[in-house]
Amino acid sequence: MKLLENKVAIVTGASRGIGEAIAEKFAEHGAHVVFTYLSSDEKAKALEQKLQAKGVKAKAVKSNAGIYEDCEALVNDVVKEFGAVDICVNNAGISKDNLLLRMSPDQWDDVMDINLKSVFNMTKHVIRPMMKAKSGSIINMSSIIGITGNAGQSSYAASKAGIIGFTKSIAKELGSRNIRCNAVAPGFVETDMTNYLKDGEGAKAYIEKIPLGRFGTTEDIANVCLFLASNMGGYLTGQVISACGGLNI
Repeated sequence: MKLLENKVAIVTGASRGIGEAIAEKFAEHGAHVVFTYLSSDEKAKALEQKLQAKGVKAKAVKSNAGIYEDCEALVNDVVKEFGAVDICVNNAGISKDNLLLRMSPDQWDDVMDINLKSVFNMTKHVIRPMMKAKSGSIINMSSIIGITGNAGQSSYAASKAGIIGFTKSIAKELGSRNIRCNAVAPGFVETDMTNYLKDGEGAKAYIEKIPLGRFGTTEDIANVCLFLASNMGGYLTGQVISACGGLNI
């Protein structure tokens, strides 16, 4: 059974890691997927072809979610080409970890622009076609760090906590239009960004704190997003799902 048959989804920051897994999962369930990227043209093209091979329309767009005008152009183009925006996953994110004493204003601003301002930018534009359709699902990628905080990650934690407040507010604003807005807060997930956590005594210490006894996979997070994007999550809005193996208990 395909849960997203003929839906149109935008996934930001999807050329690798969690975003890539979400794009693949959505395509497997029949969604047409437009995804953004900033780094590798080669990786983006490969993913575009991989998604198209699943029998759906797919398009890679080099676009910076942290820039308002880029998001406006992206959404306008998607509506023009695909006819709708049913799902938006705000996944684009970076980290520039540093102790506050050593953190520069530019480091702080970069994290806020890509992690938090991007969510405003994309949501601002996708709600127009969603309001017209009186339907939509917005999924914002937060983090367990946005709930618990972490030394050396004040900018990342603040940006991800901001996403949670934004999500709850938008859910209240748009619920009457049948537009749902939820957040996912992953714990430690195996990606390129977290490879350094997987080896040695440090890895053992992290795993000991996780009741399920393992790091998450990108598919674990993609499955949560599939649930929230589909009618199976139709009565959820303003929620934060901590996909963290119980780390937040």
